[in-house]
Amino acid sequence: MKGPSLGVRLVVLTTLSIALMVVDARFDALKPLRSQLGLFVSPLYYVAELPVRAWDSVTELASSRAQLISDNDRLRAEALLTQRKLQKLATLTEQNVRLRELLNSSSLVDERVLVAELIGVDPNPFTQRILIDKGENEGVFLGQPVLDATGLMGQVVEVLPHSARVLMITDASHSLPVQINRNGLRAIASGTGRNEWLELRYVGDTADIREGDIVVSSGLGQRFPAGYPVGRVQSVVRHPSQSFAEVRVTPSAQLNRSRYLLLVFSPESGYGAVLPALDLTPEADLPAEAVGAQDNTTPAAQGEEGGSDAQ
Repeated sequence: MKGPSLGVRLVVLTTLSIALMVVDARFDALKPLRSQLGLFVSPLYYVAELPVRAWDSVTELASSRAQLISDNDRLRAEALLTQRKLQKLATLTEQNVRLRELLNSSSLVDERVLVAELIGVDPNPFTQRILIDKGENEGVFLGQPVLDATGLMGQVVEVLPHSARVLMITDASHSLPVQINRNGLRAIASGTGRNEWLELRYVGDTADIREGDIVVSSGLGQRFPAGYPVGRVQSVVRHPSQSFAEVRVTPSAQLNRSRYLLLVFSPESGYGAVLPALDLTPEADLPAEAVGAQDNTTPAAQGEEGGSDAQ
């Protein structure tokens, strides 16, 4: 018996695909299925990375002794410079604690982080999303801030058992409250769909903002902790016929190069009683002055989670 023609099969499969996309976009009926699929797909990502890991291992074994000695000397010099900076940081931390006590201000918040590794990038050219190897089992939660070694990268928008999806700050649907580090001017940094720059919206034409200004998170909205670097002002264009200036910001984070990321657990993010595996500033690595300064602080009361900064 002759089955349906190829044209009929194509129409049926196309209709079914469109129906599944509409249901997935408009309703949450397929969310449990996606969660279960993520549980089975995670091992595939691990297997797909095995050739890369094997090649990295072979490359490391093939490194010459002279190169290893050179790298060792360079790392020792960088360690010395880091220790010098850390000593200055310990002094500044102690002074900051004393000033806060004099001003009867809130104590420093002991933020903790969890190291995660990037294992996938969304192929859709109209979205800026990545996949990391930490999920619900490690305490990851929706809206959790994500950063790399140089600045904010985004926030968690979907949590799976062993992985999570992160929406980058450059995504066209993402916005976050920021301020100019030089003068405290507040603004909204919105994604443009490109990794190269962000846009500061609703900045007055006469606002005190200039090229080179550092942009940091303001902490408003109770999602991103205050003071994390977001980027640096790249250009400021003022149009006489418009009320707002056109301000572009270059992101501080290496959005298209960073492989290892940090998931931030902070009271501003509303993490509750979750205790991550890694502290951002472990006492074992700090000088005695810094440890003493930390012992004099009391973690601030955890705030309730506010509205999402993602639009």
